[in-house]
Amino acid sequence: MNAPVDVSFFHRDAKPLTSYRPYWAKRFGPAPFLPMSRAEMEQLGWDSCDIVLVTGDAYVDHPSFGMSVIGRVLEAQGFRVGIIAQPDWQSAEAFKALGRPNLFWGVTAGNMDSMINRYTADRKIRSDDAYTPGDVGGKRPDRAAIVYSQRCREAYKDVPIVLGGIEGSLRRIAHYDYWSDKVRRSIVVDSKCDILLYGNAERALVEVAHRIAAREPVEHITDVRGTAFIRRASEEGWFEVDSTTVDEPGVVEPHINPYMTTSEQAEAQGQVCSKEEGQEKGMSPQGGTSVSDVQPIRFVPNLSLRAKGKQPPRDRTVIRLPSYEQVKSDPILYAHANRVLHLETNPGNARALVQAHGEGSIARDVWLNPPPIPLTTAEMDWVFGLPYARSPHPSYADENGSHDGATKIPAWEMIRTSVNIMRGCFGGCTFCSITEHEGRIIQSRSEDSIIQEVEDIRDKVKGFTGTISDLGGPTANMYRLGCKSPEIEAACRKPSCVFPGICQNLHTDHGPLIKIYRRARKLPGIKKILIGSGLRYDLAVKSPEYVKELVQHHVGGYLKIAPEHTEAGPLSKMMKPGIGSYDRFKQLFEKFSEEAGKKQYLIPYFIAAHPGTSDEDMMNLAIWLKKNGFRADQVQTFYPSPMATATAMYHSGRNTLTKVRRQMRDADEESVDIVRGEKRRRLHKAFLRYHDPNNWPVLREALKAMGRADLIGNGKHHLIPTFQPLVDGSYQSARKKNSTSAKGGAAGVGYTVNKDGKAVAVRRRSQDEGGLEPQGDVRFRSTQPQPGKLLTQHTGLPPRAGIRSGAKGAGKSGFKSAKPQGPSSRKPR
Repeated sequence: MNAPVDVSFFHRDAKPLTSYRPYWAKRFGPAPFLPMSRAEMEQLGWDSCDIVLVTGDAYVDHPSFGMSVIGRVLEAQGFRVGIIAQPDWQSAEAFKALGRPNLFWGVTAGNMDSMINRYTADRKIRSDDAYTPGDVGGKRPDRAAIVYSQRCREAYKDVPIVLGGIEGSLRRIAHYDYWSDKVRRSIVVDSKCDILLYGNAERALVEVAHRIAAREPVEHITDVRGTAFIRRASEEGWFEVDSTTVDEPGVVEPHINPYMTTSEQAEAQGQVCSKEEGQEKGMSPQGGTSVSDVQPIRFVPNLSLRAKGKQPPRDRTVIRLPSYEQVKSDPILYAHANRVLHLETNPGNARALVQAHGEGSIARDVWLNPPPIPLTTAEMDWVFGLPYARSPHPSYADENGSHDGATKIPAWEMIRTSVNIMRGCFGGCTFCSITEHEGRIIQSRSEDSIIQEVEDIRDKVKGFTGTISDLGGPTANMYRLGCKSPEIEAACRKPSCVFPGICQNLHTDHGPLIKIYRRARKLPGIKKILIGSGLRYDLAVKSPEYVKELVQHHVGGYLKIAPEHTEAGPLSKMMKPGIGSYDRFKQLFEKFSEEAGKKQYLIPYFIAAHPGTSDEDMMNLAIWLKKNGFRADQVQTFYPSPMATATAMYHSGRNTLTKVRRQMRDADEESVDIVRGEKRRRLHKAFLRYHDPNNWPVLREALKAMGRADLIGNGKHHLIPTFQPLVDGSYQSARKKNSTSAKGGAAGVGYTVNKDGKAVAVRRRSQDEGGLEPQGDVRFRSTQPQPGKLLTQHTGLPPRAGIRSGAKGAGKSGFKSAKPQGPSSRKPR
C-alpha cells in the first residue's frame, strides 16, 4: 500500500513555513543571485542587508547546497539576504564587505565539517576541496564555524550570531575530536554564538528570524525546537532528571545514612575525617547540618515506571548529562552521554538536554531543545520550488564566462543534473552522521515537484545532454517509507528501523518510487535517468519489482552498494545487515540484468579499521574479496566524525548500542576492539587491497603472526604470493594507468623468500628479453603492461572491445574468475 501523506504525529502542532507574514522588504522581490558585493546590492536597490550569511563553501545557487537553501528560504520570507562565501579569515575586513546586518549573522562551515573537509582519515592535509572553485584546498580555516563566528563578532560586535550547518549540528554538546584526540567543549561555548540551529533548520530559522525582526532579544528566544544556547540560571517550571536514571553508567553508590556523623560516614567508607565534627563547615555544634544550609529537594518519579501518571510531562522535562569536565576525563561517562543523546532524537518523544560547562563563577549550561519537527511534503515542495539559479555565482566564471574550466567547482559538477527527492535516514549506521543531522523521519517531496525539477534541469541547465545523474537523497530507496502507525512512530526510541532486522511496523512499499522513475524517464528530452545515491539493498529485496525497475532502466553498467563488511562482529557495531542480504540482492541484480540482456556489475564498498573489527575479521574479508574476484581501487578507512555512535565506541572502547556500565557484565558484548595507531590501521587497509604488491610485506608479517601462513603461496588458493616485486611503497590509482602499452616493460629486481624465511634477490627480465623469468619454484610477475593485456588488476573493469583479456593478475582472482569493479567518488549508504 502507498504511505499516507502528512498524517504523521509530528505535523500536528508545527506552524507552516508559509504562514508567516512576510517582512516589509518582500517588495524587492527575489534576486537572480543573492548578492556577494556592494555593487550587486546597489543593482537590487538595497541600502543594506537584513541578514548576512557566512559560509565555508563557494556560493552555488542550487538546492543541494545548504546555505543556498537557507538564503532562498529567508528571501521568500521577505528578508534581504547577502552571502559572504569563503572569506579571508585572517582579519575582520572581509566580513564587512556587505555592511552591518540589520538583524543577524548566519554562520556555517559549509556542507561538510571543516576538519573532515581538510584532513584525511589518517590526519593528513588534503590538497583539494570539492566545494572550492578549481578544487583548491586551504580556502577555509580549521574549525571554520568557530573562526567565522569570532570574525563576525569583531566586525560588528552587537549583531546576533545564529550558527548552523552540519559542523554545528555534530558539535552541539561536548564531543570527541579525532584530530586533537580529546573531548572538546560544545561549539556553542567555543564559538560564542547567540543561538545554534541544528539539523535541517528551515523551520527553526524562519521562526527565529521573524522574532528577531519583531525586536525580540535573541537571548529570550529559548523555546524554539532544534536550537541550542547558553543558559546560566535554571529554568523555572522544568523537571530536571539526572541522565543516570535513563542509562546507568556505573555502580550505584549506596545511600548515606542521614543519622551518621561525618566521621562515621568517612569511617564506613574506609576513610578518615581530618576535622572535628563541631568544626566541620556547615555543621552545627551538635554534629548536624545547619538550618541555613538546608536546600529543598525536588523528587522526580523513577523514569523506569511506565504506568500512566508516574512520569513528569516530557515537554517540561530536561535531562542533565554529565558535565563537560566529567566526560572529558572519563570515557565511560562520555559513552553514556552519547548514548543518552541518541535516545533523545525522536521529535515525538525527545526531551530537552542540558550539559554544564565550567565550574564556579564561570559555570554555564548548554541547553538543547528537542529536535525540530520534520517538514511536510507541501513544505518540502515549497523549499525546493524556490527560484534557484542552479549554477555557481557569476563571480566564479572563468575568462570565457564558463564554470567548466579552471574555476569548475567539483561538488557542483557532481550534482548539477541530480534531483534530491527526500531527506533523512532511518538506517542508523553508527559510522554515519546523516541521522544526527537530518533525523530518522523521512521527509519526501511530491511526485509533481520532483518531475517539475527534472523539467527545469532539461530546459535551463546549460550543456544538459539528456542524462539525469541521480534521483535520490541520503539513501536512494527510502522515498515515502516510514512507520505504519503515527502513534508508534511518535513513541519509538529505536536507533534504527532496519537493524537487527526490518521492523514489522515499517512499510517497505517501493511503489511511489517506481512510479516516479517511470514517469520521469518518459519525459521528452530525457534519455537516461541514473541512480547515483547509495542503495539500501536489504530494503530493496523486499520489493523485487523495484529491483527489476532499477536494474533494467537506471543502472549505467555499475551499481554501488555498501555491505561495509562480511563478518558479524564489525557489522553488529555498524548496525548493518549480514552479507546474506547482499547475496540475495546480487541474485536479483544478476537475474534482471540477464533478462534485459545487459552486462552490469555490482560495486561493493567496505570499511577498514571500524570499531569492533579484529585483524581476523579483515583477513576473512580479504579472503571473501578474492573468492568473489573483487579488487578494491578505493579504500575507505573509518573516520571518527563528531557525535557519531561509532566515534563514541572508538573513544571509550565500549559498545554504546548496549547499556553502558563501568563494570562490564559481559565483556564480549560490551567491549569493542578499537583499531588505533598507524601500523594497525595500515594493516586493515592492506587487507582490503590484498592484491597490491606494496601491501604484501605487511600482510606476510601479519599472517604469520596470526598463524595463517597457509595463506601465503603461489597457488590459486593463497591470498598473497611468496615473491615480491620491486615496489616503492606508494599507491597510484589504477584509473590513471588503465591503458595498454605497445611495447614491453623494463627489466627489474625483486625478491622471493627462501626456505629459511629470508629474502633472496632475483632479477626480472624485460618483456623484450622474453617476459617472466622463473626463479626456482617462483614465477616473478611483471608489473609493466604486456601487449594485448589490460592493467585492470585494481579495478577489474571489463575488457575493452578487441583486446584479449586474461593477463595474470588482471582477470583471475586465484579462486575463480574476477567480477568487475569500478571506482567512484561518492560513497553509497
